[in-house]
Amino acid sequence: MTERRRCTLRFIALLVACWLSIALAWAAPATAPAAAVAAAAAPAPAFTLDPTAALHKKARNDNWIGVHDQVHSRHGVLTDGTLRVLLYLLWAVILMVLVYTVRHYAFTFNRLFGQQRHPYLDVSSGNWPTVTVLVAAHNEEAVIADALGALLEVDYPRERLRIMPVNDRSSDGTRRIIDDIAARHPGRITPFHRSEGKPGKAAALKDATELVDSDILIVFDADYVPGRGLLRQLVAPFFDPEIGAVMGRVVPLNTGNNLLTRLLDMERSGGYQVDQQARMNMQLVPQYGGTVGGVRRAALEAIGGWRDDALAEDTDLTYRLLLRGWKTTYQNRSECYEEVPETWPVRVRQIMRWSKGHNQAAFRYAGALLRSDKVSWREKFDGLLLLGVFAMSPILLAGWCLAILLFYLDANHWLSGVLALFCLMSYSALGNFAAFFEIGAAVYLDGSRQRIRLMPLNYFGFLVSLLSISIATFNQVVFDWLFKRQMAWDKTVRYRKPEGRA
Repeated sequence: MTERRRCTLRFIALLVACWLSIALAWAAPATAPAAAVAAAAAPAPAFTLDPTAALHKKARNDNWIGVHDQVHSRHGVLTDGTLRVLLYLLWAVILMVLVYTVRHYAFTFNRLFGQQRHPYLDVSSGNWPTVTVLVAAHNEEAVIADALGALLEVDYPRERLRIMPVNDRSSDGTRRIIDDIAARHPGRITPFHRSEGKPGKAAALKDATELVDSDILIVFDADYVPGRGLLRQLVAPFFDPEIGAVMGRVVPLNTGNNLLTRLLDMERSGGYQVDQQARMNMQLVPQYGGTVGGVRRAALEAIGGWRDDALAEDTDLTYRLLLRGWKTTYQNRSECYEEVPETWPVRVRQIMRWSKGHNQAAFRYAGALLRSDKVSWREKFDGLLLLGVFAMSPILLAGWCLAILLFYLDANHWLSGVLALFCLMSYSALGNFAAFFEIGAAVYLDGSRQRIRLMPLNYFGFLVSLLSISIATFNQVVFDWLFKRQMAWDKTVRYRKPEGRA
């Protein structure tokens, strides 16, 4: 038995022992009815700083570990009924975070020890379909030349490939660069310049798609640099008639620039190398990511095309295809390189935009997903958890507040507040460690183990994301929906220099 497997088995045994201990304590026999009546009539204990007081049974609570549904207000600030509702809400939060914890571990163990599915890896020849590559661009003079130059070198039949830069109302030199490159390569690049219309990537793609008659649409953002063989790898799954969309792996290009880019490199690695591939292995719901991916034009037309009001057109497309019976597949070895944010303000704006778009899709499709008869229960469960990923940040923040509130306001059962606080802090250590476990596993699988030394610093990134997502969710609910404020697209800053590109 290998050392890795022994460590894994020991860790599982420790988890099982912890759960058994809690279960046995929970099942401890209650006191006699007469004793219970006497305890109920006893006055509330005085506040004490004695640390051993937590080991004594409290009035109206026969359970040693403090799990109960009877609460009594210490200062009369809130009624007992209100505190009971808060207690139920707290346990609901704990249940949800435990579900996501199990999800993280399931994905990681599957990726490390499960059977890996790469069903389209060996497809290297065939009657390749016609392809149009859409390159979304808005003020991309720093990076657009690199993307188009790489696409001109891809290994795909020229007579079946069309490259269409989608220039969406750029005010810099993007149009000039695109036109110069198109003039040097006549017949290979068909520029689409958009000077008016609804702002946003989804709206621009919608207008450009109306001019396309190819079988397959491949989408890249302008800062991506595809490899020579990437296009064939992304198109290969479409030989399967059930496939509606395909997603490749995103790898940061500017990893070594500073600490933030290194942390985001690890985060991307965990999300794609473990999370996406595990969902592919378990036949769940791999997500189309909006770039380094493609969609079958017939499938896109069947679901009504791009929605120009979607902030996260990738998540929106994933669920609309799923609800109509189309499958999305993930190609882990189809790598493409992107720029990640190099400053924290840019990172915060990026994740706030992702959060709003993801929550928008959750409200639109969660109910339809549950009612659908074309989606298996396994896919429904995973799909709902995927939709709720960004909602968990404000929920976790609310759980912390509830635990602290109950700790100070529950007179007779303050141990329950300690236990609740312990559960949530344990999630911070164990539950988030489950996400960090994904990152660690991804670093191991990538073969770049020195990066693991930065793992503790990801906790800071987690806190930044938690607060950013919570603020974005509050703004979305209060200002965007209640006051009907139009959601705005926030473009990510580029860092490459345009000099000498065109």
